[in-house]
Amino acid sequence: MWHIYILKCKGGSLYTGITNDLNRRLDLHNQAKASKYTRAHLPVKLVFSKQCQSKSNALKSEAQIKGWPRAKKLALIAGNIELPDLL
Repeated sequence: MWHIYILKCKGGSLYTGITNDLNRRLDLHNQAKASKYTRAHLPVKLVFSKQCQSKSNALKSEAQIKGWPRAKKLALIAGNIELPDLL
């Protein structure tokens, strides 16, 4: 199972990623071992995650979310909109 996730970083910025092991990936982010961006914006907090059926679907969802404006990402996090299921 793959996951799409959004982290809230120090300063309030948002980071979107995918993983097949969410707990391990969060630990790596907070240990400054997962990405250059989050390493510079610690600590991070998980604010959204959703399971995807495949890596391909997770990558498509990640690209979709990264193209959204901040307000739409915040609406997703708040549960005001849904992330469309990809076939």
